[in-house]
Amino acid sequence: MDQQRPIWGTRTGFILAAVGSAIGLGNIWRFPAVAYENGGGAFFLPYLFALLTAGIPLLIMEFTMGHKYRGSSPLTFARMNKKAEWLGWWQVAISFVVATFYSVIIGWALSYTIFSFNLSWGEDPKTFLLTDYLQVGSAGSFGGFVPQVLISLVVVWVIVLGVLIAGVKKGIEVATKVMIPLLVVMFLIVVVRALTLEGAAEGLNTFFKPDWSKLADGKVWIAAYGQIFFSLSIGFAIMLTYSSYLPKKSDITNNAFITGFSNSAFELLAGFGVFSALGFMAAQQGVGVEEVVDSGVILAFAVFPQIINEFPFANEWFGVLFFGSLVLAGLTSLISIVETFVAGVQEKFNVSRTKSVLVGGGLASLVSLLYATRGGLNFLDVIDYFINNFGVALAGLVEVILVAWVFKQLDSLKSHADAVSDIKLGAWWKICLSIITPIVLGYMMFDNFRQNLTGPYGDYPQSFINKYGWTAATGAILIGFAFMYMKPWKKEMLKTPASISTTKKEVS
Repeated sequence: MDQQRPIWGTRTGFILAAVGSAIGLGNIWRFPAVAYENGGGAFFLPYLFALLTAGIPLLIMEFTMGHKYRGSSPLTFARMNKKAEWLGWWQVAISFVVATFYSVIIGWALSYTIFSFNLSWGEDPKTFLLTDYLQVGSAGSFGGFVPQVLISLVVVWVIVLGVLIAGVKKGIEVATKVMIPLLVVMFLIVVVRALTLEGAAEGLNTFFKPDWSKLADGKVWIAAYGQIFFSLSIGFAIMLTYSSYLPKKSDITNNAFITGFSNSAFELLAGFGVFSALGFMAAQQGVGVEEVVDSGVILAFAVFPQIINEFPFANEWFGVLFFGSLVLAGLTSLISIVETFVAGVQEKFNVSRTKSVLVGGGLASLVSLLYATRGGLNFLDVIDYFINNFGVALAGLVEVILVAWVFKQLDSLKSHADAVSDIKLGAWWKICLSIITPIVLGYMMFDNFRQNLTGPYGDYPQSFINKYGWTAATGAILIGFAFMYMKPWKKEMLKTPASISTTKKEVS
């Protein structure tokens, strides 16, 4: 079985795929606002600390697990300890849920790329977004499909499933080798253009101005860990799956450092671009930059179109570049997310890659139709919040505790990583994963539960939150256990591969 496992064609291919997974929509629309709200320039101190004490150590751990056990997330955990297979399926289920709504956001970006050619959003982009484009209805109501959203969503899934059917080397690797350099070039043009705008300097001053008093606030440090954790694709099977396709001679530790710092560099670049543009918008409106700061969907699809409207020239092309960048950043992440359950289903049920893509990816695409309805934005908001905070973060905490404390695998993984890497892991790696990361993630989870059990999320009715938010989060765990007992692995499948094949033959 292992002799037929697909292998990345080049080290560059793997790194670009891992970086492509990490660089997503959150880098552009989440990081700048998080940094601004948590001390501006001062935030980079806890951010760097979090990267070095949690982000990169966790990346090294997941890269090593995938490389050593040579399987999808469920098979990797089953090979580590048969009782842990449910965790792999839980991560896969989380990825499945994320894929269903992530795809529709990419669909919006695709629509807006087209809208940019004639600035279709008009003079009031926020009203256009909520009323004309998404046609948002009341929480809990479906209200029928929105044709423009549905068409874009179908296009996104055709691209993603086509790439995945082509395989690891001929599909994912080829796609990311094209998309990531193109994304960097396009976004660099966006940033350079934003830096030349009137008010850009004031925007950057607002972004970078350090508020050192914030460093005494524990919540700022938790925000830094949260940003690193969610940004690096840790804790929901992606990096485990991608690293399982590495050949024997792979510098795991160095790959993790390159991936981690590349992701952070792009986040910093996004900060320059977003706050330069916000500075311009504030200057045009005669208000302070702090009055126009926003994040998430509203920043991308309402604030940025407003900024583009006020450009002195070439408005349309700036729009195409910005929303095109969102499409590329989203696609490389979505491909990696869907690959996790494609690989899991393929190995567990011993089916061809094509069949696994069509079943797993096809089912995800059908579920994603929920978000192409008039109630789509409400469903997306609640499910996104709960699956991230009580899925991804909680699964990451459980993973670290099981690996470090229950199965006591850190020494074994350290030996494996050191055997194939130029950079040897010191005591810092074990200390980070056994003490610092569990404490920080544990506090994050405690605080999340405290906030959400004492009051509802947003302005939604509690019944709506329970029906969709909590159901998505708890359902993913139940699916994990269900798949674990669905079909037992063959004994030979559970053996840790003694030697790693370097064949580049693809599984069809």
